Amino acid sequence: MKANIYITYKEGILDPQGTTVNKALNSIGVKNINSLKIGKYIELELGNISHDEAKKICEEACTKLLANHNTEKFNYEILENE
Repeated sequence: MKANIYITYKEGILDPQGTTVNKALNSIGVKNINSLKIGKYIELELGNISHDEAKKICEEACTKLLANHNTEKFNYEILENE
């Protein structure tokens, strides 16, 4: 089982890195980007566990360590082994 976790800033939180990258892209001719946000992407390789247990692990990892609950939000997807 695998989990993909996506962590981004909450609405209203400034993203200086995203602003800087957007300006840099504009300066090299990449135009018409209204907004650019930088976030974190984390892949977890999980053992042979249930879907519910995988969700529990993702929630616990994000709320206890991976995401700053004051400034960031997270979501995740659980993928079954193929």
